[in-house]
Amino acid sequence: MKKAKTNFWTKVYPWILPVAIIVFWQIAVQTKLINSQYVPAPSAIVAQAIKSWQAGTLQKNISISLYRATLGFIWGGGLGFFFGLFSGISALFRATFDSTIQMLRNIPHMALIPLIILVLGIDESAKIFLVAVGTFFPIYINTYHGISSVSEDLLEMGRSYDLTNWQLFTKIIFPGALPTILMGVRYSLGTMWVSLIVAETVSADSGIGYMSTNAQQFMNVKIIYLCIIIYALLGKLSDFMAKQLEIISLDWQKA
Repeated sequence: MKKAKTNFWTKVYPWILPVAIIVFWQIAVQTKLINSQYVPAPSAIVAQAIKSWQAGTLQKNISISLYRATLGFIWGGGLGFFFGLFSGISALFRATFDSTIQMLRNIPHMALIPLIILVLGIDESAKIFLVAVGTFFPIYINTYHGISSVSEDLLEMGRSYDLTNWQLFTKIIFPGALPTILMGVRYSLGTMWVSLIVAETVSADSGIGYMSTNAQQFMNVKIIYLCIIIYALLGKLSDFMAKQLEIISLDWQKA
C-alpha cells in the first residue's frame, strides 16, 4: 500500500510545477498583471491552436517538421553511431577520422547556414542536412566514449573464456557502452529540435518554425507562443521516448 502511494506521488510531482505556472499565468493575464498584448493567456493560445487545427494548417506544419526532424536524426544519428563505433574499436579508424571530426565539431553548425543554402539551396535537403549535422556529433562522442571506456578487465576475462571478437563485442563491449550511447541519443534529440528551429526560420515556407516567423511579421503573438509550446511538447515527447528506450534496453542491468 505504501509503495503504491509512493508511486502515485512520483508520477504526480513532475506535473505540479507546470500546472502551477499555467494557473498563475492565466490568472496574471486575466487580472491584467501581465499585458496580454505580449503574453496571451493559456486559454487564448489553446483557442488559437483549435482554430489552426480546424483550418488544417497546424497538423500540416507539425507533420512537415516531424518529417524533417526524423529524417535528419536518422541520417545524422546513424552516421554518428557508425563513426563512433568504429573509432572506439579500431585504432586505425580512430587515427584516420577522430581528429578531423573533433575539429569539425567545434564549428557551430548554425554558422554553416549560409554555405548550406549556397550549396543545397533552400529546399528540404538543406533543412534535413542541418538537422543531421546537429545530431551527428552528440551520438558520435557518446558512442566513441562508451565503446572505448569498457573495462579492460572485462575484456581480458572474456578472452580467457575464449570468446571470439564478435562475442566480445555483443556480450561485453556493446552492452557496456549502451548506457552512454543512449545518453548521447537523448542529448542528440535535444539538438535535433534546436537545429530544426533554426532551419525552419531561414528561407522556409512550411513547418512550425515557418509558422512562428510568419506570425512575427503579422504580429500574431498567439501563434508565436503556440509554436514555442509545440516545440516544448515535441521535445518532451522525444525525451520520454528515449527514456523508455533506455528502460527497455537496459532492463538486463536489474539482473
